[in-house]
Amino acid sequence: MHVISRFMEHKLFLYNTLSRTKELFVPIHPNHVGMYVCGPTVYGDAHLGHSRPAITFDLLFRYLQHLGYKVRYVRNITDVGHLENDADEGEDKIAKKARLEELEPMEVVQYFSDRYHASMDLLNVKKPSIEPRASGHMIEQINMVKEILDAGFAYESNGSVYFDVEKYNKSNHYGILSGRVLEDLLSNTRDLEGQDEKRNSFDFALWKKAQPEHIMRWPSPWSDGFPGWHLECSAMSERYLGEQFDIHGGGMDLMFPHHESEIAQSTVCNHKAPARYWMHNNMITINGQKMGKSLGNFITLDEFFSGNHKALEKAYSPMTIRFFILMAHYRSPLDFSNDALQAAEKGMTRLFKALETLEKLVPGDTSTVNVQEVETNCYLAMDDDLNSPIVIANLFEAVRIINSVFDKKESLTAQDIEMLKNILHTFIFDILGLLPEAASSAGNETIEGLMQLILDIRASARASKDWATSDKIRDDLAKVKITVKDTKEGASWSID
Repeated sequence: MHVISRFMEHKLFLYNTLSRTKELFVPIHPNHVGMYVCGPTVYGDAHLGHSRPAITFDLLFRYLQHLGYKVRYVRNITDVGHLENDADEGEDKIAKKARLEELEPMEVVQYFSDRYHASMDLLNVKKPSIEPRASGHMIEQINMVKEILDAGFAYESNGSVYFDVEKYNKSNHYGILSGRVLEDLLSNTRDLEGQDEKRNSFDFALWKKAQPEHIMRWPSPWSDGFPGWHLECSAMSERYLGEQFDIHGGGMDLMFPHHESEIAQSTVCNHKAPARYWMHNNMITINGQKMGKSLGNFITLDEFFSGNHKALEKAYSPMTIRFFILMAHYRSPLDFSNDALQAAEKGMTRLFKALETLEKLVPGDTSTVNVQEVETNCYLAMDDDLNSPIVIANLFEAVRIINSVFDKKESLTAQDIEMLKNILHTFIFDILGLLPEAASSAGNETIEGLMQLILDIRASARASKDWATSDKIRDDLAKVKITVKDTKEGASWSID
């Protein structure tokens, strides 16, 4: 990847959920970026919804690196403390899976972590700089609970420790990120079993005493128990990025209560919010409803790759999934449909076909199109809050130029052809992270071979002036959306 310190030339604007505006990105430490993103709770296979934050923040990671920043990207794995209802009661999601499968909890964690990583590799998601696990940071979490207790913003109850939201709100703003109002939380929070331990229903657990049947437990000054889900990210982000860092990311479903509670915890300990820029990707929906394990309406990535799900008309490759995600802006909702995935597949095929055609272009004496404009527009789109759909639109303008030059309707100099190659390789491969798919290369080679055989037969017919056979081959191919073009260099084909 060709990298220079482009951040000196670029003004990157990112939408900050905290201020609800696009803000010019200025890192705390020049030339360096600290970024924390909430990773998966590993008790089941990754589904399409998991791919969106992974790809969104991979896009940001890639672009920051492309601009020349040194990025420390921390993405955690939650392997304890995430309870069934995302509140403070119910069974630990991983412990429940372990009980049902008659496994040790860490067997569940290892198995699904490995499968998550395999799916991310197929999606060409770059590995984070650090991938901490909650269970490996008990000392940091216990120390943070002690700090919050000593500051007077938490209380112990029956061996559990809870954050005192009402007291915190008197001197701070619990709701600063999500816009929630404390009085509304009080009236709308439903009663949950065990909440009689709390002073208020909206208080959240920093440490939970483990019940006798609870498998995952650690000793603490208060009880044998486990950390609160929100506390884990506060402790791990501070451990690897410091008291305040540049970017905190995750899905918008984590904005409240998870990220809101992170801000409260870190503000008490460090007298400032943990991150300066908070970024949230929108949800993937299916029939207008959020796709998720808890709702039972999810489709795993493996099912997409194999096509083994009743909602799928066919298998979709990892790069088709990646392109589908990138075709929508990360803050826009994205609804799953077979039509949308097939449109993504078709569009990506056109993009890679154009790369092949680009290698065949014959340079002219002059350029009749402005190649530099494509590059400028792609960078402008990326600098405008990672506007990947606009980047893709400009890449398709490049596709139009390539096909037009190939058809001798327009011309490019050798220098502009090289510039176009650099632009497409930079944005398609380095920034958008798309790859020609090795998994389908064998199939592509077969198709290429068959098409070459068909075109050779057609060429023989034309040489014998058998125009009826030549036209029939061309017309029959057109019926299955394959276009044949006759040029001075011979016939070429493309899928419409």
